[in-house]
Amino acid sequence: MTALTTAPLAPLLDRLFAEADAAEADMAPLLANVTQEEQARLMRSKTEYRHLYGHLKDFPLPVSRETGVLLYMLARACGARTIVEFGTSFGLSTLHLAAALRDNGGGRLITSEFEPSKVARARENLKAGGLIDLVEIREGDALQSLSVDLPETIDLVLLDGAKALYPEILSLVESRLRPGALIVADDADSNPEYLARVRHSANGYLSTPFADDVEVSMRLR
Repeated sequence: MTALTTAPLAPLLDRLFAEADAAEADMAPLLANVTQEEQARLMRSKTEYRHLYGHLKDFPLPVSRETGVLLYMLARACGARTIVEFGTSFGLSTLHLAAALRDNGGGRLITSEFEPSKVARARENLKAGGLIDLVEIREGDALQSLSVDLPETIDLVLLDGAKALYPEILSLVESRLRPGALIVADDADSNPEYLARVRHSANGYLSTPFADDVEVSMRLR
């Protein structure tokens, strides 16, 4: 029996993923006038990503169900007690990570989200899942909110916010990563600079792609 597979969290996740699947079709009209090339450019821009994500503020943009389970398993396997997440959205990934903390005996999860409406939705979902006591949601620009008051050591990091900022967020937390700490980056292919950094062992990482859109890295030193 785990927090992930029992009530109240298991039925909550089923509902949230079903709602996310249903909402995906509603995104198409919003993006109809934005070409794939323009979407990719906005995602890679370090200044214009807010324009794209602002249009999508009412959509959950979650990790996949499989990635959610992967996050739970990695956090459990490394005995994580301190986790930092970039990109809360509606909190589906946050729920998986917080469930792992619960089953590890407790801990602290710091997550950052710049859309106020998404912060409110995530907080509601964490309360419904019985995990809000483990999570600190920091509202605002992650380049500021994740630059202060971090744990002395960090066991796991999830990067799932604006893809253009992955290298900058990694730099904010890098000095706190313990040897063996894990970094999971969703849609990492959108940032070649980030991939080049974590895939070069001279930079202190061992890294490998997982499935089609996730990069899993380990801090070596």
